[in-house]
Amino acid sequence: MNARAFAALQYLLPKRALSALVRTATRARTRWFKDLLIRSFLARYAVDLADAAEPDPFAYASFNEFFTRALRPGARPVAPGPDELACPVDGTVSECGPIDGDRLLQAKGHRYALRELLADRDWSKDFEHGTFLTIYLAPRDYHRIHMPCDGRLQETVFVPGRLFSVNAATARHVPRLFARNERVLTRFDGAAAGSFALVLVGALNVASMETVWAGEIAPGGRRGAVRLPDAPVALRKGAECGRFNMGSTVILLFQSGRIALAPAIAAGAPVRMGQPIGRLAR
Repeated sequence: MNARAFAALQYLLPKRALSALVRTATRARTRWFKDLLIRSFLARYAVDLADAAEPDPFAYASFNEFFTRALRPGARPVAPGPDELACPVDGTVSECGPIDGDRLLQAKGHRYALRELLADRDWSKDFEHGTFLTIYLAPRDYHRIHMPCDGRLQETVFVPGRLFSVNAATARHVPRLFARNERVLTRFDGAAAGSFALVLVGALNVASMETVWAGEIAPGGRRGAVRLPDAPVALRKGAECGRFNMGSTVILLFQSGRIALAPAIAAGAPVRMGQPIGRLAR
């Protein structure tokens, strides 16, 4: 199936029902069933378990525990310099660079509005003319999300939406993809980094997303954006802040003049959690 046909098919699929089914299946703890899921997944995707805290894939109690597996200590060194930004996830850079006023690049020929991505929150203006970085997490990747720099949580917002796939093929053919899909908005005060946002974008088969302060965030029939209760959370660079229960996309937003991305960070570049992706401006 070509990319255009795959994108068109997604308008017809019962995406939420499929995702609910995946959620149930991936949390099943019946040994033969969860082992079958894991074995089938390993046969399809080149998963590197050398860095996992538990390298035996069948030692996990469910497929979801295997999928959201932790890393062994020291597997991902975090950019050590006080001015260095650390990559929040393993994945591939989809797009990155300056925010053109209120417009972000999704894929060649496709842009979308910052205010739509952030569900018209009043702080969307903070990031106009700033810098963005979009990273796609493939199924084979490590799926926990970490802090790019020190930050104190200011707000968490759940935004209901669609559940299109977020792979490169869909990004090229579904307009405003990241502003249409379900997502969790998190905003931090980073002192030297200023205000920054980390957006978790849901996708087809992503049954839920989690943060370390709010736990699992699932749709629950919500129709509008919901601000979650405030939590007194301050996290250091490299600390875990969330995870995807199945793969998706992370978007980082920084204010104008606050950071400079590293030259190696460009569309198509593979990245690993903890590696330097840029520097704070001084």
